[in-house]
Amino acid sequence: MVVHTSIEDAVKSGNFVIHSHGVSMWPMIRNGKDSVRIVPVEGRLDKNDIPLYKDNRGRYVVHRIIKVTEDGYVICGDGLYEIEYDITDKNIIGVVTGYFRGEKFISCDAKNYLKYVHFWVDNFYLRKPLIWTVRKIRSAKHRLKAPFLRLKTSKKQ
Repeated sequence: MVVHTSIEDAVKSGNFVIHSHGVSMWPMIRNGKDSVRIVPVEGRLDKNDIPLYKDNRGRYVVHRIIKVTEDGYVICGDGLYEIEYDITDKNIIGVVTGYFRGEKFISCDAKNYLKYVHFWVDNFYLRKPLIWTVRKIRSAKHRLKAPFLRLKTSKKQ
């Protein structure tokens, strides 16, 4: 068994799979349910690639490149609408080649994945109202369920 001392070492050794945490890449990657496969970076990345990088606060982040600039990348998570402008090649550790949705592996080269990417990135202006609406619906569902869950647990006692 190989023990790695850092995420950087694990990625450099080849295929690195990590379980998702957070909602910044939703709807592509679901929090706590999906995993991503990351490989070492070779050369500059392209628009729509998904790098694993270390941000300026020292956090490891997986977000999508929405624009390549001369000296870096413009990056945003699929589930976000706040854009990051200060990511350079020296921040980048690896790149996502696909993700596991349950037992199924979905490659970043798959036709349906590429359709999703083009829709989601090309229609960036729709992202904020869509994400806001989904969050409001989820919040309302949670508020509606809460009284029933309390009733259910109180009947068991």
